[in-house]
Amino acid sequence: MVTPNSPSMPAPTSRERRQIHKLTVHASPWSHSKIPTMMSNSSSWIKNVSEATFEADVLLASDDTPIIVDFWSPRCAPCRTLGPILERLTNERQGKVILAKVNTDENPRLAAYFQIAAIPSVKVIFRRQLVHEFEGLQPEAALREFFNQLVPDERDPELLAAFDAEATSPARAEKLYRAILQRDPEQHEARVGLARTLLRLNKFDDIAEVLEPVGTSGELGTEAQSILAQVNLLKQAAQLPDEQGLRKKLAANPKDAQAHLELGNVLAAKGNTEAALAELLTAAELDYKLASGPAREAMVKVFYAIGPNHPLANEYRSKLARLLY
Repeated sequence: MVTPNSPSMPAPTSRERRQIHKLTVHASPWSHSKIPTMMSNSSSWIKNVSEATFEADVLLASDDTPIIVDFWSPRCAPCRTLGPILERLTNERQGKVILAKVNTDENPRLAAYFQIAAIPSVKVIFRRQLVHEFEGLQPEAALREFFNQLVPDERDPELLAAFDAEATSPARAEKLYRAILQRDPEQHEARVGLARTLLRLNKFDDIAEVLEPVGTSGELGTEAQSILAQVNLLKQAAQLPDEQGLRKKLAANPKDAQAHLELGNVLAAKGNTEAALAELLTAAELDYKLASGPAREAMVKVFYAIGPNHPLANEYRSKLARLLY
């Protein structure tokens, strides 16, 4: 977790923590100036919320729907991991919950009002009351259970069983997903779930065929593109030198653009996204031909892998554009 650096943000006392579930949230005379946001979300169930919009988007909206408020910062690595999981689980509920994202760097008074001591921090507001909270990065299984407590998942029980088996028993999850698709080949949630499971099992060869009917539109299409990008990164990295060898090469010659490019691809395949993008950008800065070719292509694959609206994708897309144009 990252501790916000706003001097106006007091740490909550133990007594305040014990009482937080009984707290009634009232509107506050926050600034109504327009606050810029970091992320652009295509889903109507995910909102970037500022001090100016909090009353309408959270307090008033909570009269009808539970609002999950994600206090985050683009400089917080756990936040960047938690955010996409919260977004995916929110979209699965099809409007039965709303995710409100609050960038604490841009909205320090909101963070202070809710006594945010560390991020990521998640609060649930329903009927203008704070009914639940947690801090820190949580496993996806725990987050799914958290969502189920708020809004029970009413989808096919066999599909949910396959979801639950992905992390603990991927081989069983694969069998469950394949059984669902044998009955209903148009069950695209099962197709994406099967592709996720095959990726976990390092069974890359069937993934493209499994995902072909899903297409590229909507939340499932976005996740399908992410999985395909991850497969491409893993296959490409398998043909490259190992990380230790590349680091030795760069220690001897820090301006070796090709080595930076290869290290970036290796790190991306390992899921070390931020370091990967930094290496790929360095390669692009050192060699313009790489910038307009392999480095750019590798960065685009990473953007798809983490999601096109991920804060790191936004940040490095801008840096690459400034370099190229």
